[in-house]
Amino acid sequence: MSHQLIVHSPDLKQLRDEGFEIEVKGGYLLIHHIPYVNPSKEVKFGTLVSTLNMSGSQVVAPENHVIYFIGDHPCENTGLKMTGIQHESRAQTFANDIVIQHSFSNKPPVGYANYYLKVTRYVEMISAPAISLDKSASARTFQPIIDKEDISVFQYVDTNSSRANINMISAKFEGQKIVIIGLGGTGAYILDLVAKTPVAEIHLYDGDSFLVHNAFRSPGAASVEDLEKGMAKTDYYKTIYSNMHKHIYSHPYYIDEANISEIAQASYVFLAIDKEAVKKTIINFSLLHEIPFFDVGLGVNIADDCLVGTLRVTTGTSSKDDHLGNRISYGDDVNNEYATNIQIADLNSLNAVLAVIKWKKLSDFYQDLKKEHNTTYSINVSQLTNDDIDS
Repeated sequence: MSHQLIVHSPDLKQLRDEGFEIEVKGGYLLIHHIPYVNPSKEVKFGTLVSTLNMSGSQVVAPENHVIYFIGDHPCENTGLKMTGIQHESRAQTFANDIVIQHSFSNKPPVGYANYYLKVTRYVEMISAPAISLDKSASARTFQPIIDKEDISVFQYVDTNSSRANINMISAKFEGQKIVIIGLGGTGAYILDLVAKTPVAEIHLYDGDSFLVHNAFRSPGAASVEDLEKGMAKTDYYKTIYSNMHKHIYSHPYYIDEANISEIAQASYVFLAIDKEAVKKTIINFSLLHEIPFFDVGLGVNIADDCLVGTLRVTTGTSSKDDHLGNRISYGDDVNNEYATNIQIADLNSLNAVLAVIKWKKLSDFYQDLKKEHNTTYSINVSQLTNDDIDS
């Protein structure tokens, strides 16, 4: 991916063609072998790091003028710190192998029109003292950077995480295998959110076809042509979200006792199904194999010519499962508060958001001080309630 981005970006290609050792990694542009002077008046070599601003697969103008540096703080040829570009000095980990020590600020009146101008300006300022001490010092080495095998799960660079400098936090999802059972409404929104994280695999289970009523309670906007195809839900959503995530797997059938073993290697399971009798099989299997799971429930009814109802997310883990019998019904009881079939897109999406936030808490992406294992949201009183705390 690094090589392809450079080839198709005129400013990055110009940097490479002029001999700069550039590399694109995890939403960052790295420029290696930048000569600078350290406090001991020695010529050393560091790495400049800039966030990448992209539109689709195209590199566009830098979003700001700040750049980062791996190495000592550059000095004048006298050994005194360069103060003209000084911004902040503190270690920050952007990715497993990108740890910066400093950031610099030099803002032209109209900003930087492209990365070539941004990089060459900083190289000029940082390297000038080094070149005055050693005429052979140069950032233009014409040495190639070997493009390592692209192991990203995404079809394009995640510049959202790099812009916020949270790549290391997002990396906590790497290696996870996520199972989503049921894609009627809430499950599809769960997929929408999970597909934007670097999990290793996403497995979709549902035996139904994608029909018109599904289009009105699911993310995106299905075309008439899509609906006329009568695709399995899992195939339909795989087609869409594979545009972003490489490892989405379609299983166009229901989970039952005969095939339950397929989810044995899951890291987490999301349950978004109406037939609650099936849940018992899945939940018991998950508990036996110590697979954390999230069961979502949506109960909406008509009252006084309005809709009222409750959303629920119940979490089960190896350390907390004594609450499940009080929160989840294992029978297809028509009087069950969560068994009504009125579904609205905004409620489906909110239900998914609550479940995904809990998953991210268990993954240590979000801080979790409450450690609740059951959350409900009551629509008419706008009340969010957390229960079943894991002590």
